[in-house]
Amino acid sequence: MSAAYLIPDVWIDPETGAARAEFAIRNDSSETWSVSEGFAIGYQLFDAETGTLIVDGARTPFERDVKPGETAPVQLSFEAPREDGRYQAIVSPMREGVCWYYERGWPFLLVEISVRAGAARLDRVRVTTRGVLRRGRAARSVGRAFIYPFLTIWRNRGLIRVMVRRDILGRYRGSFAGAFWTLINPVLLMLTYFFVFGLVLRTRFPGIPGRSGFALYFLAGMLPWLAVSEAVGRAPSVMLEHRNFVKKLVFAVETLPVNLVASGLVSELFALALFGVVLAALRGGVPPSAIWLPMLLIPQILFTLGLSWFLAALGVFVRDLAQIIGFLLTIWFFLTPICYPEASLSSLPDSATLVLARNPIYVLVRGYRAILLDNRAPALGPLWKLWLLSAAVFILGHAWFYKLRKSFADIL
Repeated sequence: MSAAYLIPDVWIDPETGAARAEFAIRNDSSETWSVSEGFAIGYQLFDAETGTLIVDGARTPFERDVKPGETAPVQLSFEAPREDGRYQAIVSPMREGVCWYYERGWPFLLVEISVRAGAARLDRVRVTTRGVLRRGRAARSVGRAFIYPFLTIWRNRGLIRVMVRRDILGRYRGSFAGAFWTLINPVLLMLTYFFVFGLVLRTRFPGIPGRSGFALYFLAGMLPWLAVSEAVGRAPSVMLEHRNFVKKLVFAVETLPVNLVASGLVSELFALALFGVVLAALRGGVPPSAIWLPMLLIPQILFTLGLSWFLAALGVFVRDLAQIIGFLLTIWFFLTPICYPEASLSSLPDSATLVLARNPIYVLVRGYRAILLDNRAPALGPLWKLWLLSAAVFILGHAWFYKLRKSFADIL
C-alpha cells in the first residue's frame, strides 16, 4: 500500500450536482511527494456503464511536501454531469506528466454518483484499488452477459417500436406503393428465384410433383432466409448510417441492430401471411403443426440479433465489411438447399455434407418445411443444437458490441 485515506467525507448538492470531498491522505510510499515535482491530488470522472472518461478534472496541489509516513489535508471539488446516468469519480494522487498512481495499483477514493431527472445523488464512497474493481467487474459481467441483452431490449422497447416504424415507412417514403413495398419486395424476390429455378431450370423436389409443389417447398425455405439476410446484410453499415445518434451519449446505440432484426421480422410476417393464403388455396388450410413456429422463430431471432450486433460493431472499424457480407450472403444462400433439393448435397464429400448440415439456416429451412408442409414437428436433435448455438451467438454478439461501443464516437 502506498497511500491511505483517513476519514473521507463527501457530500453533494442534489440540485446543482456540485460535490466536495474532504479527507486526510497519508504517504505510505518510500518517496517524498514533492509539490515542485508535480505531485498533486486529482480526479477523473467516468461513465459507470461504459467506463468512458468524461472529465479529466483539475489538480489540487498539496500545501507542502509530504514525506513518507506523513499526512496532508485535502479539499477537492467537482461537478456531476446533468445528464441522467451513473457516474464514478476516481480521486487519486498523481504526478503531472508522469502518471496517475491509481493506474499503478495504489488505493484510491471512489465516489459513485447517480443522476435521475436532473437530481444528483451520492450512492457510495469507498477506498478501493483497480484490481478489486476488475475482479468485481468480471464477476458482474458474467451475470450481465445473460441478463443485459434482454434488459436493453425491454427498457428500450418503445424506442425500438418507433424506430422500426420509422425505418419501414421512411425507406419507401415518396414512392407510389409506400409501405406496401415491405410486402412487394420479398414477393418479387421469391418470384424471381421461382422463375429461374422452377420454370427455367425445372428444378423439382423428390416426391413432390408439379410446379405448385416446388413453389410451396421453395417459398417455405425462403421464409427464414428473408428475415436473416435482410438484417445481416444491413448490419455492417447501420452505425455509419446513424452516426449522429452514435455520438449522443444518452442514445442506446445497441438498439440500432435490434431495429434491423425487427424490420426483417416484419417482412417475414407479411410473407408468412401471404404463404398462409397460398396454403389455404392449394391445400385447404394451414396444418396444425404450425403451432411449432415459435420454437423456430425464437432461435432465429436470437441468432440474427447476435450476428447483427457483432457485424454492426465490426463494421465501424472495417468499412468494406458491407460489401464482403453481401458476397458471403450470396454464397450462404446457395450453400443452403432452399431452391434445390437436399438430395443434391449427396454428391458432395461426406466432410462437406457434415459441415453444411450444421448450417443454422439449413436447420431453419427444414424446420419450416416440416411444420408448414409436412404436418410434423421439426427434428428435435438439430432443434436443441440450434437453440444452444443461437443463445451463444446472441450473448457473445452483444458482449462484443458492448465491449467496442465506447470507441464508436471517436472513430465515426
